[in-house]
Amino acid sequence: MQRQYNEDSIRSLDWKEHIRLRPGMYIGKMGNGSSPDDGIYILLKEVVDNSIDEFVMGNGKTIEVN
Repeated sequence: MQRQYNEDSIRSLDWKEHIRLRPGMYIGKMGNGSSPDDGIYILLKEVVDNSIDEFVMGNGKTIEVN
């Protein structure tokens, strides 16, 4: 049985829903943390880089990592 693809087949996702469904599309490889290019390290590097940029631009006096 072949499904028909038409206008009713299209659904619009909330802005957060598409990220939840396909996180690897946004952060890279979804590994277990054993490889340096796993998504968790990409996210961590992005947060640290952004924090340093903000600090350098004078938008803070300290960077705290917990």
